[in-house]
Amino acid sequence: MAKYASLLGLALLAAWMHDAQAGPPFVTDDPEPVELHAWEINYGATYTHAAGGSSGALPGVDLNYGVATNVQLHAQPQMAYVQGADGHSYGLGDLELGVKYRFTAPDQPSDGWMVGVYPMLELPTGSARRGLGAGSHSLYLPLWLQTTRGHWTFFGGGGYWLDSGADARNTWAGGATLLYQISERLQFGGELYGSGARTMDGRATLGANLGGVYQLDGGMALLFSAGRGLKSASTTNQASLYLGLRTTY
Repeated sequence: MAKYASLLGLALLAAWMHDAQAGPPFVTDDPEPVELHAWEINYGATYTHAAGGSSGALPGVDLNYGVATNVQLHAQPQMAYVQGADGHSYGLGDLELGVKYRFTAPDQPSDGWMVGVYPMLELPTGSARRGLGAGSHSLYLPLWLQTTRGHWTFFGGGGYWLDSGADARNTWAGGATLLYQISERLQFGGELYGSGARTMDGRATLGANLGGVYQLDGGMALLFSAGRGLKSASTTNQASLYLGLRTTY
């Protein structure tokens, strides 16, 4: 029982980080959809360490398709891993599905505000008993904003989590990201993000990341970020890393 209790705690941590990487390489998402009939695929690996052990995705695949003007379909399957003092597991993790819809026109002025919604459904395809999933489905209903002024880009927002688990709590979550275009290829910045307690005995979280996007040739880009929790860090996020490759076509 002690082994399963420890793995369940790490499963919740893995579920949090899976939710967190909705907008690689950051936790915070944006309202800008993929262009019409275009694909954006992010291949990535995540790592999070906390007092109970470590967890993440290796690999995680973030699939996005522009199905209509201002509308993006999203799917994020992953192979999850979790490791703690009582054992380790590797296998299929939870599945994330979403639809992004931008309210504002695609040809708006570059310094205007972009607004969109991005509901996300988390399906419990990973084994909660083995620590590879949350064990119940959840729904995230956020509103996102974005603007670019010169070399600076800001996006942020948030919404409400509806969790179905027996020990789950509905709560608010969101974040804000500020990026600077250093060169034609490199954009770098940081974010703050947070969430209320997702379980009855859980705690609210607050975290920060630094990271960016480096454009490669052939429609590819390197995605990277690193950070840690600023509140309840010992139980949720003492250190976290993300490394990925974005392809577009």
